[in-house]
Amino acid sequence: MTDTIAAIATASGRAGLAVLRVSGPEALSVAGHVFRGRPPLSEAASHTVHHGWAHATTDARCLDEVVAAVFRAPRSYTGEDVVELSCHGGRLSAERLLAALVTSGARLAGPGEFTQRAFLNGRIDLAQAEAVADVIHAETEAAHELALAQLAGALSRRLDALGDRMTDALAEVEARVDFAEDVGGVEVPPHVVDLIESVRGELNAMLASAAWGRAIRDGVRVPLVGRPNVGKSSLFNALIGEERAIVTELPGTTRDRVTESIELCGARVTLSDTAGLRESADRVESIGVARAWDTLEESRALLWVIDGTAPIDADDHEIARAFAGKRVLVALNKSDLGCVLAPRDLEPLLVDARWSAAVSVSAVRGDGLAELRAALAQLIEAAPADGAGAQRSIALANPRHADALRRGAEGLARATAAAAAGSPGEIVALELRESLAAIGEVTGRAVDADVLDRIFGRFCIGK
Repeated sequence: MTDTIAAIATASGRAGLAVLRVSGPEALSVAGHVFRGRPPLSEAASHTVHHGWAHATTDARCLDEVVAAVFRAPRSYTGEDVVELSCHGGRLSAERLLAALVTSGARLAGPGEFTQRAFLNGRIDLAQAEAVADVIHAETEAAHELALAQLAGALSRRLDALGDRMTDALAEVEARVDFAEDVGGVEVPPHVVDLIESVRGELNAMLASAAWGRAIRDGVRVPLVGRPNVGKSSLFNALIGEERAIVTELPGTTRDRVTESIELCGARVTLSDTAGLRESADRVESIGVARAWDTLEESRALLWVIDGTAPIDADDHEIARAFAGKRVLVALNKSDLGCVLAPRDLEPLLVDARWSAAVSVSAVRGDGLAELRAALAQLIEAAPADGAGAQRSIALANPRHADALRRGAEGLARATAAAAAGSPGEIVALELRESLAAIGEVTGRAVDADVLDRIFGRFCIGK
């Protein structure tokens, strides 16, 4: 934190502009050695912009025409003195300017170091810091909006309010332990138990949004699996809206995975057309079949495509055995030819799977595709049910957050159980403190250095 750091903050490649960021106690001095303009940066007021030229500090060569933006501590992104230099885009201008800044006394910033300093200097909390990376990595509008809400502090404010209520409960419990004679005993009063249960209910409601938030933030992979010639490739093409997979009437046409992404309810869904699952003497096809089985084993959610015009056979039973514990959506394809299968026919095969629905479709005519997309959104939990994710601005998209709040809710459940059993107030207070610590991990009130290194290590350099 005593070093002055510098980095290119924009992506590499040809562009109109490139931005370099300098932050630290010597930021104005370091940038001032490179910048030639009026006034000198050391005299510039905070939140002002100045035109000038950048020069090498070793031989005074002119490097580029630049604009310098000055942000003095503590009113800057990092909470330190910051200078942002905008030069012409392209690799060479930015790299030459960065080399000059390093020669002037800055060191190269590490991944996420600017945002880490913003967190350590109290400009943002840890949940907001993580949202910065989520904004950058967002690939759908829903993911971007969710990250922006977290960056604006929606999740943090909700957790701070819950933490204040838990602190009130803890204070009363500990007061009864310390001053039992004055307050009439160490038992936890009913209104405190009600308060604890109320907070636990709100945490559980937030946890119910985790599956939706994760689907929106990270996307989901869903392979299309099934026997040969059931129409997987045709259905794949129909779902993505273009002819990506080769379609013929010959079984075994698909030899390897063909992958494409679509958006459902704001979630990025990566669909994969796989080889038909069957025994094959063809060496190339057998490799594709083996990869299809591997994909099936690795996936948590699957779209099982069945020829709805033919009865279930032994191969279908073998495929279904691999679905144990997985989320499965069934597409009864070729409905335009007249289906002989009904969803109830599949129930004996999917007793060990978490199957959501069977939808009759025609990949050729497009019948049932809207219903299949809606069912697919439910399968990947991108479409929240029963109010899950209703307050989408505070949905738990980050697995670290969900894990911390789950531990917090479990601690509150133990506190309630201890109070109901008449346990000493010290036990209830211990559980409440552990719950508060778990919730504090989300915003960074209670987090160790290793966790910070893992979090900021996924950031790009320059942010």
